[in-house]
Amino acid sequence: MVTEAQMGGERVLILPEGASRLLGRDAQRTNIAVAYAIGNAVRTTLGPRGMDKMLVSEMGDIVITNDGATILEEMNVEHPAAKIMVEIAKTQDKEVGDGTTTAVMLGGELLKRAGDLLDQNIHASTVIKGYKGAAAYCEKMLRDISYKVTLEDTDTLEKIASISMGSKTVGFGKAKDKLGKLVVSAVRQVAEKKDGKIVIDDDFIKVEKKEGGDLDDTQLINGVLVDKEIAHPGMPKKVESARIALVDSALEIEKTETDAKIQITSPEQMESFLKQEEKMLREMVDKIVASGANVVFCQKGIDDVAQHFLAKKGIVAVRRVKKSDMEKLAKATGAKLATSLDDLSVKDLGYAGLVEERKIAGEQMVFVEKCKDPKSVTIFVRASTEHVVNEGERAIVDGIGAVSSAIEEGEYVAGGGSIEMHMAVELRKYATEIGGREQLAIQAFADALEVVPRTLAESAGMDAIDTLVELRTRHKKVDGRDIGVDVYNGKVADMKRLGVIEPTKVKTQAIASASEAAAMLLRIDDMISSKGKAHMGPGGPGGMPGGMGGGDYE
Repeated sequence: MVTEAQMGGERVLILPEGASRLLGRDAQRTNIAVAYAIGNAVRTTLGPRGMDKMLVSEMGDIVITNDGATILEEMNVEHPAAKIMVEIAKTQDKEVGDGTTTAVMLGGELLKRAGDLLDQNIHASTVIKGYKGAAAYCEKMLRDISYKVTLEDTDTLEKIASISMGSKTVGFGKAKDKLGKLVVSAVRQVAEKKDGKIVIDDDFIKVEKKEGGDLDDTQLINGVLVDKEIAHPGMPKKVESARIALVDSALEIEKTETDAKIQITSPEQMESFLKQEEKMLREMVDKIVASGANVVFCQKGIDDVAQHFLAKKGIVAVRRVKKSDMEKLAKATGAKLATSLDDLSVKDLGYAGLVEERKIAGEQMVFVEKCKDPKSVTIFVRASTEHVVNEGERAIVDGIGAVSSAIEEGEYVAGGGSIEMHMAVELRKYATEIGGREQLAIQAFADALEVVPRTLAESAGMDAIDTLVELRTRHKKVDGRDIGVDVYNGKVADMKRLGVIEPTKVKTQAIASASEAAAMLLRIDDMISSKGKAHMGPGGPGGMPGGMGGGDYE
């Protein structure tokens, strides 16, 4: 470990006490081992027959999931190479919303294969060049062999949503088909055309969850569900043909910014002071009444006196609504957010067919429904327990991401490991054309891609070697492009005919993220960790006088 240097016969300290350094092949071996371990940690969760992971936090909170991004986020990894692998999952989750397990698993497998090549004295830069060429070839191939899909192809989109959710706990039975329909309806509702392109903002599909009930009780609300209660018991609990005002300012008397004192010397002054406050609040309510609104959503607080006046006028008010919910309400109802009551007019009001407070699992919630062509909708997830409802939410978020990607890109491919197998077969042909040492890296890339069908076969209890051999044979034939692993029946079959399809973007993003992360980690030949310094307290390591920490002596 090189932490010091010789200079004129003297030893000069370069790194702080407790620092560590790994050089050359040691650094590469360590990074490869860590990345492969992370890929292996999520590998068994792949596919509808994949297993779940139970994660217990330091606080004792339990998460049961097989969502790759969630597992890696909850794992709280320390090693820098592991953090890069977690970033792959985060990027995949942000960009597509699905395929996180595939991306991380592929990244780990690419690095393991690269390690074998490094052991054969093939230089890291040669491996990186081969991997980059292979990734570019795969991306072009995916574009060429994708099938087209549009916003109107609801059957295809429902299959994409259903397959995306199939690997989750909620994916068993008929629940995934019902959820798939809800997801597609929600995405199609918020889709907008801009400059001839379809744009989908997933933020306007709100996913609200509440335990109790059954997954079949999950519903799509053509509007917004606000997890708040109506401010005053005297207000109506149900309003039909609601005219909705969205107010950004508080319906309260503003406090002065600096400390101010008011001297009151007589009861009359006190009375007039209180009456003035009441008059100001009444004027605020009168402005709302004058606008014609019968429902008010306020982002800030509403004074008790103002609540009383609103209740007397039969106006429903909800206070302290989140900013994100206010934006969704504006999109759903067509209302404009008023920053001041002076600006509030009839033109600013939105419309909803029904605004109603309902009691769900012991808590009051306000439903804003039956909006005219809302550009913001809510999927209300129900399930028996907290863990199942959380997994249901994750499944729906994945489904929304997959359907949105398919519509925006307009392309999909067959799933079940068929596309990876096809790319692996084609890459091996491409490798022989390239020649030289680079072809070994391209062949390694092809081998790494086969981890997807191999894992699907293993999780279905099939023989992985036999399955891979059969798939390779079938893919070399003209009609073998869509042949993949049918995990339900334990055999290889035509995935497109079975309706096992995925957005092309899931695959392109996974290959791009995995290959770039692999290239980044392979380039590292020196790891210097100065962590020791961070633990130094005021008096040395451990923070005790004389540099003696709590664990430095026996």
